[in-house]
Amino acid sequence: MSDSALNTFQQISHPILPEATADELSRQEFVKSLKSYIQSDILPGLKLSYDVRSAPAYAKENGELPKDRWAVRKAMKHDPYFQGYVSLQRISQELMWRSVIESVDRQLPELIAKVDTIKGVGGTLDLDSHFEVPHYVTALDIHCMPGGYAGVVAENDVAAGAVYDRGVYLYAMGYMGPFNDDMGRSVCNYVTRKFPKFKPEKIVDLGCTVGHSTLPFAEMFPDAEVHGVDVGEATLRYAHARAEGMGLKAHFTQQDAASMKYEDNSFDLVVSHILLHETSGKAIGEVFKECYRILKPGGLMIHADLPPFGDMDAYQQFILDNETYYNNEPFWGAMRDLDQIQLSVEAGFDREAVSFDTAPMAIMEFAMADESYSEEKAKELSEREFEAGEYAPGGGWEVLIARK
Repeated sequence: MSDSALNTFQQISHPILPEATADELSRQEFVKSLKSYIQSDILPGLKLSYDVRSAPAYAKENGELPKDRWAVRKAMKHDPYFQGYVSLQRISQELMWRSVIESVDRQLPELIAKVDTIKGVGGTLDLDSHFEVPHYVTALDIHCMPGGYAGVVAENDVAAGAVYDRGVYLYAMGYMGPFNDDMGRSVCNYVTRKFPKFKPEKIVDLGCTVGHSTLPFAEMFPDAEVHGVDVGEATLRYAHARAEGMGLKAHFTQQDAASMKYEDNSFDLVVSHILLHETSGKAIGEVFKECYRILKPGGLMIHADLPPFGDMDAYQQFILDNETYYNNEPFWGAMRDLDQIQLSVEAGFDREAVSFDTAPMAIMEFAMADESYSEEKAKELSEREFEAGEYAPGGGWEVLIARK
């Protein structure tokens, strides 16, 4: 197997990424394997349990089969197979964070000190000591990540960023690619194919966390000025050090995407990657208005996330909505029920200029193009379906696109 194939689904180190000991790495790989086992071996049996036991029992009691995700949940919530499945999912999530946090805690002073030693390429970091993180962000530990994305545990902290960077790789079971950048890279590929004459000079990534989806834009649009916005102090400090260490120039700033300090008509491209399903329903409308305000005429707004519930049957909706109930994702289901096209229109975009599309996953395309992969493996990747669990995008990411 070639080096490129070997690294496709393995995280590649960079100057600020925590280095796990052999024991820490073993525990982390165990969690990744457990998550893969749950999704590939446990999950398929859940549909059988639903079809054979839960759905018929519900129909017998109610005179009809479940029509929506709430009815499916009512039918399934007491099923022992389902209870075992969601218990394993939750346990794997908690084990994942624990396996990463112990590694980060051990070397946090070293990571903080390393930030100042990384030789940069000219990117900037703008933190606001008076910034108030929105309550919907601080009210819970999103994805069960202890302390949440905006938590701060030390002076000049980078812990949340370090935990997130490693945790995302494990959570996605390697499907975010060697630099956790598959979403950003997929959107970049989509833009260059769909709009070949579009040459953005100024780009901003909203809800950038550690900048993993931001940097592909700096790489693939080298003449553009690239910005990343987030509410988390520690994640932004880590994002800045990460970008500088990887030799990619980006400007990170602590702001709320629903109320930014950028001037009107100042960006050619405004993007986000899985921001919407971690944002309150009220804030999403404000984010869209801000996107419209800061976009130049002719500019593009692209939000990459997971498909709306309207594209799925009741059972698939139920499976995916488990993130709301068992993985601290309270806005997950609500976001999928919103009319995002109408919200875009209310923000100022013309209805004819707003649509949904699919951006193929860059990592899938890369793996299938690699000659070291067998024909069977390539076929398996190309046919990977949107099954369940939050990270199961199948062959592509759903993108909401609007042109000003």
